[in-house]
Amino acid sequence: MAETPVRIGVIGGSGLYRMPELTDIEERDIETPFGSPSDSIIIGTLNGVRVAFIPRHGRGHIHLPGEVPYRANIFALKMLGVETCIAVSACGSLREDYEPGHIVIPDQLYDNTKGRKSSFFGEGFAVHVGTADPVCTRTGGMVSEAVKKVGGKVKEGGAFITIEGPRFSTKAESNVYRSWGMSIIGMTTSPEAFLAREAEMCYAVMAHVTDYDVWHESEEAVTVDMVVRTFNKNLEIAQNALAELMVMLSKAARTCECKNALAGATITDPRKIPPEVMERLRPLIGRHFD
Repeated sequence: MAETPVRIGVIGGSGLYRMPELTDIEERDIETPFGSPSDSIIIGTLNGVRVAFIPRHGRGHIHLPGEVPYRANIFALKMLGVETCIAVSACGSLREDYEPGHIVIPDQLYDNTKGRKSSFFGEGFAVHVGTADPVCTRTGGMVSEAVKKVGGKVKEGGAFITIEGPRFSTKAESNVYRSWGMSIIGMTTSPEAFLAREAEMCYAVMAHVTDYDVWHESEEAVTVDMVVRTFNKNLEIAQNALAELMVMLSKAARTCECKNALAGATITDPRKIPPEVMERLRPLIGRHFD
């Protein structure tokens, strides 16, 4: 762990940390047992609170959604001492009332990805964390409050489906997801959220609606240009909301169960856990065995 832990982490686009309010900036290159994170981690002070930023796709957007080193990103934040992780992402809407420009704070997730590494465990160490409620309600409430405070149009709740990408959906797929009751669609929330739960972090998503995916008959089908233009319009809101959120999070006690997600989750006989695996995962699991 770092000598002075950084308690709050933000994962999102590189534009998030390019704000004049962020001071005392440093960059750290952290190597984890799962490789290197997406990019150097930017640590700065925002509203008097130290915060760590990870550009999810790397600076210059070099990683496809399926190529993002999700395990390294979350593990690196854990090594810094992060307890709360805020994910900022673009998304498509699967509902008429969730309009482009709105900011959604989802409370449920659906993982429709294929083949991504979704756990830190394995190789002789079996752990099963609970994810019935995969997003931290306490943290999500504060994200919503912060966005409202800076003038953002917030929609609370809804199921966020993660698809593999990198292509956008077909109309048939989009309509199937709507029939399933999904509210918004993106390419990066899974496995990020589930890894954060294994790391016993509070995790919430600030999802910026950029389009109506491809299902809406009277709207243009989603394009990269559409996503970028709409998200950039909301960038200032995201930055201002994060500044407000830092103060809220720094004052709020962790009363949720996220901090104890691994308690009782190990099913492997401790005597059978390979020592090298235990040592590799000590930043995650060590306090439950020491």
